[in-house]
Amino acid sequence: MTTALHKVLIANRGEIAVRIIRACRDYGAQAVAVYADPDANAMHVQMADEAWALPGTSSADTYLNIEALVNIARRSGATMVHPGYGFLSERAEFARAVQAAGLIWIGPQPETIEKLGDKVQARKIAMEVGAPLVKGTPDPVSSGREVLDFAATYGLPVAIKAAFGGGGRGLKVAWKLEEVEELYHSATREALTAFGRAECYVEQYLDRPRHIEAQVIADKHGNVVVLGTRDCSLQRRNQKLVEEAPAPFITETLREQIHQAAHDICAHAGYIGAGTVEFLLSRDGTLSFLEVNTRLQVEHPVTEETTGLDIVVEQLRIAEGLPLSIQATPAPRGHSFEFRINAEDAGKGYLPTPGKITVFRAPSGPGIRLDSGVDETSSVPGCYDSLMAKLIVTGSTREQAIARARRALREFEIGGVASVLPFHRAVMDDADFTDGFAVHTRWIETDFAGRIEFAPRQVPKPDEVLTRTWIELDGRRVQLGLPANMFSGAVISEPGNVLTPVAEPVNEDAIEAPISGVLHSWLAQEGKAVQQGEVIAVMEAMKMEVQVVAHRSGTLKHQATTGNTMDAGSVLGVISPLS
Repeated sequence: MTTALHKVLIANRGEIAVRIIRACRDYGAQAVAVYADPDANAMHVQMADEAWALPGTSSADTYLNIEALVNIARRSGATMVHPGYGFLSERAEFARAVQAAGLIWIGPQPETIEKLGDKVQARKIAMEVGAPLVKGTPDPVSSGREVLDFAATYGLPVAIKAAFGGGGRGLKVAWKLEEVEELYHSATREALTAFGRAECYVEQYLDRPRHIEAQVIADKHGNVVVLGTRDCSLQRRNQKLVEEAPAPFITETLREQIHQAAHDICAHAGYIGAGTVEFLLSRDGTLSFLEVNTRLQVEHPVTEETTGLDIVVEQLRIAEGLPLSIQATPAPRGHSFEFRINAEDAGKGYLPTPGKITVFRAPSGPGIRLDSGVDETSSVPGCYDSLMAKLIVTGSTREQAIARARRALREFEIGGVASVLPFHRAVMDDADFTDGFAVHTRWIETDFAGRIEFAPRQVPKPDEVLTRTWIELDGRRVQLGLPANMFSGAVISEPGNVLTPVAEPVNEDAIEAPISGVLHSWLAQEGKAVQQGEVIAVMEAMKMEVQVVAHRSGTLKHQATTGNTMDAGSVLGVISPLS
């Protein structure tokens, strides 16, 4: 138990903010939430001991705003700051700003974040301790030409990866030389949007590998413990959908090699806190260090379930200077799966589907845990990550956990927005995953035989924003935030100014937006002749880039402008047949 009453500012939102609030309660600390305008009524805001506004909608103005977060920490009287995952969790400048304000940073030292968060430097540390590695560039690349040169030397495919990120964002795999240039620019754009740094490096890409990682935890007294392995091979767009612990179908020799490499890398870097060392395992048995995530992982609950250790509470203990409550790698107790419940339509290529949740009926029973950031009263904003909740299922064996997962996934019901539940149900009936474990990081895109039906199209309302004004309370001037549409019913229109929607006829020339999101850029100029299947634009939603492909050949005319927010199905432009 905490030796002093601490107040923890949670510099995050959604599911992970709720998870940290619960850990604070268990530990005896107070929790301070922050929220952007679309999150004003979010679950983490309602659960926290107090909540403070980050006015605005964009990540840059809110959850990535270091100055605003540190200012709120000071004003709220917080003594600690927990960054969660994503956003600023792996930004050394945020850790330094927190420490400079006299607050306790819950995570590694800024210097360690820089060493390991920089994927290029992390590779060098891995080499120094003898961890297995594929070929890669020693430093970030500055152009598509350098990527082409690397591919010419070491062959295709190659991975273009954000040097200061993780979670699959800013990662592009080039299989053909002609796509290298655009994928390089796409990777740098995604990296800049997600992490605030655009630098990318290149390495050999192991085709169809498994993704295996080791959870590490270390205190300020020099103790470093590997808690076990996880397999995170089921991914779409290089982002994980299903994780399990311990990693199945690997030899004890390989497991020991992973544990040792993870321990040595973290010990060499002077690591403090919870972190994850990730590896790729090729079909021929080649093991290669991938990266270190210097933060709490989304999939940490499966390790908690198989070790009995509350990793978030352990983070609080470590930050306070207490020694680890566990001194050696524990023997796994059973087997655990985590299913990420994202607001995405699996039948339409996992396109994000923000909107209002109308039904949220979660499963329960033996071996079932739900870490959620939403309920039936919640909305899923289009400007942040698509993760709504995590379903964690545990059994005494992998077989029992699979049986429980099938039951729990059948019980789970979500309405109003699409979700990936249909995919999870299908994969738990696929022998490639449940029996021989023939899955790999591209299995969903290449080998998955399941057919997922399209979800009904949701046309989300715009993210709710707040209108702010000043009022005086007992002589004190304070700011008041109200929903922008609060008084919409009181608006009086001039006679004749009422607009009646008119159904538009189907236009075969129209280019429809594949998702609800922002038109990031046009890749094809107006008036240009384009070919069917050509990538002509890029949209962005929920921190993901989605390509817009020409549905026919012809002459392109833009109707939407870069930066416009578009609903799924709305018209971006037209392609007129060539005369």
